[in-house]
Amino acid sequence: MATLLHIDTSLFPQEASASRDVTATFRQEWEAQHPNGTVIYRDLAAEPLPHLDAAGASAAFVPAADHTPDQAAAFALRETLAQEIEQADAILIGAPMYNFTIPSTLKAWLDQVIIAGRTAGETPSAKGTPTVVVASRGGSYAPGTPREGFEFVQNYLEKLLGDFLGLDVQFIVPELTMARSNPAMAELVDKADASRAKAHEDAAQTAKTLTSRLAA
Repeated sequence: MATLLHIDTSLFPQEASASRDVTATFRQEWEAQHPNGTVIYRDLAAEPLPHLDAAGASAAFVPAADHTPDQAAAFALRETLAQEIEQADAILIGAPMYNFTIPSTLKAWLDQVIIAGRTAGETPSAKGTPTVVVASRGGSYAPGTPREGFEFVQNYLEKLLGDFLGLDVQFIVPELTMARSNPAMAELVDKADASRAKAHEDAAQTAKTLTSRLAA
């Protein structure tokens, strides 16, 4: 049975969140393809993880038998998160852009799950796992746009998820999501709607494609 690790981070409910709406489309199609599968779901906005602290960080470099009580307690969470990405056949992450970068809750997850010599390093334990990131943003930061240089979501996650954790990452990018709520962007509504529609199409198609890859 296939396992999907699904992570949402938007502060807003699905009806007000492009990232949640598109990840829901992916998950719906995934579950249709895997009716007997497992979904591990983390809503990091509703249940944020603690920031990595000294006990959790140092525990990664000390044998488990030598952990202090504080280290053991802190590392138990890191162990759980590492196991979740290791057992996943695919990973789905909603990553809306907040202040030009990822939500702080997603950064907390990354800090906890990146364990040198295990999930990260020369042979990452989840290497090659297909990972879909829905990177929504209120404006456009595409190459050639005025704010291209402010794009710190895809650039950052491509390095962390792809180069560091060894995941096989692809992005779905619904952009201009503020067009319907910002009068200054009124002329961009059609482009925003088209971008969101394409994101939903890409999400559904990607879920089907990954199913075919996993079955091969």
